[in-house]
Amino acid sequence: MKLISIITPCYNEEDNIENLYKKVKQVFSEMPGYAYEHIFIDNDSKDSSSGILKKIAAADKNVKVILNIKNFGHIRSPYYAFLQSKGDAAAMLACDFQDPPELLKEFISKWEAGNKIVIGVKKQSRENPVMFAIRKLYYNIMERLSETEQIKNFTGFGLYDKKFVDILRSLDEPYPYFRGLVSELGFAVTTVEYVQPKREKGKTKNNLYVLYDMAMLGIVSYSKIPLRMSAFVGFILGFVSLSVAIAYFVYKIIYWKNFQVGMAPIVIGLFFFSAVQLFFIGIIGEYIGTIFTHVKKKPLVVEKERINF
Repeated sequence: MKLISIITPCYNEEDNIENLYKKVKQVFSEMPGYAYEHIFIDNDSKDSSSGILKKIAAADKNVKVILNIKNFGHIRSPYYAFLQSKGDAAAMLACDFQDPPELLKEFISKWEAGNKIVIGVKKQSRENPVMFAIRKLYYNIMERLSETEQIKNFTGFGLYDKKFVDILRSLDEPYPYFRGLVSELGFAVTTVEYVQPKREKGKTKNNLYVLYDMAMLGIVSYSKIPLRMSAFVGFILGFVSLSVAIAYFVYKIIYWKNFQVGMAPIVIGLFFFSAVQLFFIGIIGEYIGTIFTHVKKKPLVVEKERINF
């Protein structure tokens, strides 16, 4: 029997864990030719998530649980669990049911046909239309900025062959942009389109900071354009400023007694150039922060407990 690993990160998902466990179990009951392990990694949930996971794992040895000592975030924790998988293929599956578990059958079928990576791509979403539009805009921006071709409307939901997982294990990525690695490492990618359901229970943990963190990680990991743009914009604005200064000087020489510069141009110019400087200092700071994270070489997560491994 081939072993399929299912990876599910969770944080305060007490309303969804048991239902997802049952759904995955049902999917594999309809595929008797496969064994599976369902790895839940809990990011130090503040609700009853860890207790529910321990209860399920005590009754079903197919369920493996990693309990983190603290919340290590939405990027490091799922990636760490992914590296703990032992299957011939591993699938990433969110706990909120926005990744339809029933698609696992189609993923496995396409994987058996020889495709090393099979991913789900959202053609539509039943989430907030404004958020979906913002996400779509981000993917379009990434497509233009990135030096590596990126996959639009892809969140990480998919099935990955053991060869791909083994390559990830060989990398030294303390803060990995998983979606970018899927595109970067050179495996042919097969896509399955789906309509993303709306979260039914619980509240999303993807607040504005989380979304910004993911967006900036993708940009600084796969594009130097913002850095080069800062130099280019600086050159253009410097040239414009010099031209305006010369024009003002000449005009003042010609109309010495009548021309009054006033404070408005000075104040407007000061605030404008200060804003531009702060913007690009922030961009440079994002790149420096990424370098700093890699230099420190901290572990992805620190475990408090693991069950059924």
